[in-house]
This record gives sequence, C-alpha cells and structure tokens, in this order.
Amino acid sequence: MARKCTQAPPGLQKGRSGEAGATCPRPPTLYNGTMPGPQPPDFSLDSLLRAADNALRALFAPARASRAPPDLPEAAPLGETDRRLVAGLMRVNHAGEIAAQALYHGQALMARSDATRQFLLRAAAEEGDHLAWCEQRLRELADRTSLLNPFWYAGAFAIGATAAALSDRLSLGFVRETERQVEGHLAEHLVRLPAQDTRSRRILETMQREETGHAQAAQAAGAEELPPPLRALMGLASKLMTRSAYWV
Repeated sequence: MARKCTQAPPGLQKGRSGEAGATCPRPPTLYNGTMPGPQPPDFSLDSLLRAADNALRALFAPARASRAPPDLPEAAPLGETDRRLVAGLMRVNHAGEIAAQALYHGQALMARSDATRQFLLRAAAEEGDHLAWCEQRLRELADRTSLLNPFWYAGAFAIGATAAALSDRLSLGFVRETERQVEGHLAEHLVRLPAQDTRSRRILETMQREETGHAQAAQAAGAEELPPPLRALMGLASKLMTRSAYWV
C-alpha cells in the first residue's frame, strides 16, 4: 500500500518545476526525534563561499524559478498610468524578496543547529521563486528592479545573522514577524492593483499564501515572540524600503 502523504503548510510545499506540492513534502517540524543542543555557527570556507555566492546570485544574476504560479493568466494590456503603478508595486515586492533572501541567508550562516539551517534554506529557495516571478513580471512591464537592492540585501543579511547568533528561536521569531508584515504589504498591493491585471494578482496571491505558510512553519518550530519595540522598528524599516523601492 502506498504511503499517504501529509500535506505541509503552503510555505514548505515543494514539487517539480511548475507543480507546487507535486511530491510528498517534508514535514514542517524543525526537529525530528531528539532535539540537538546548540552548535557553533558554521564558519567553514565552504559555508562562507556559499554565502557569498548566494549574495551575488540574488543581486546580479537573472533570477530563475523552479516552478510557476498555478493557472497564471495571460497579461492584459495596461495603459501607461496603470503600467507604472503595477511596475512600482512589483518593484517593491521584488525588493522585499531580495531582503527575504538576505535575511534567510544570514540566518542560515549563523544557525545553531543543522535542522534550523535546512529549514531556512528551504524557505529561501521558495522565496527565490517569488523573486523570479516579480523579476519576470517587471520585464513584461518593460521596467526595472530597485537600484537600492544591494543596500536592502546588506541590511537584511546583517539583521538575520545577528538574530541567529543570539538563538535559533529568536531567529525563527524574525521569520514569523517578517512574513506577517509581508502578508500585510501584499494585501495592500492586491487592493491597489488594476482590476484587469489578473496576471500580477495571481502572482501576489500565490506569494501571500506561501508567506503565510512560512510564518506558520516558524511558529510551529518554536519561534520566539519578538518584543513590541522590535516589531515596531521592523515595521519602520519595512515602510522605508517600500516607499523608496517604489521609485528608486
């Protein structure tokens, strides 16, 4: 008898290219069996080179998705005003995905357990799909990504590495809070999109579901609740990024 698969939260489903959840997903639990004790961060040459390679790929290489949003409709024609609006929104979302990549890469570098590190790298891979979707939509709109992307990457990487250096639970708390705030931005963008732009809408709806999955998985893994002042500071940084990336 074939083994029955247990569906993981949306943020952890991985399938074949173009088929979300096509294979049996890994369980969302972070630890399997006994919980390992804290380990020092992995500062091996391979780990440092991998972190540098991740940064270069995220910032300078064309993003490539392992799958596409399901049932993605054809692009509808947009007037110039609507085109500029959609391009600005997608540029903000692309910058957010650059920051998400950096946050997860910084956290993975400093993670205290291999289970946490693998969890973060799986989430980063899914965020890489989001990055590619936004980048492709910007190309379709004949527009560009944010010129400030290296700044967003450096800042988010530093935040992620610092949080992970303190504890895995705090690091997972940053994942949960970051994804909560991203969900809010995506909900706002879905309201602002022109009604006829169903292609961008489908991309953002898929991203929103998967960001929710990341937050749920981090919560299930034991994420620490961040203090209100820190959550407020993250919100201010997010507003700075979204307002700047829309134009620059």
